[in-house]
Amino acid sequence: MKYLWTFFWTFLLAQMMTFVVGSIKSTPYSFETGLKLAVGMTVLLLIIPRLLPEEKAER
Repeated sequence: MKYLWTFFWTFLLAQMMTFVVGSIKSTPYSFETGLKLAVGMTVLLLIIPRLLPEEKAER
């Protein structure tokens, strides 16, 4: 379930970012660009924690 919510919020943020950057650059809005960006960002967000070393709890 956390993967679904991660993608959902990443998708919304990527679409908003695509719209704002496109508006600043005076280019047309592209849903496909936002979708590709959301998938890429989601994959990175899910891979990064697995690559980081786990810290041992000290007493």
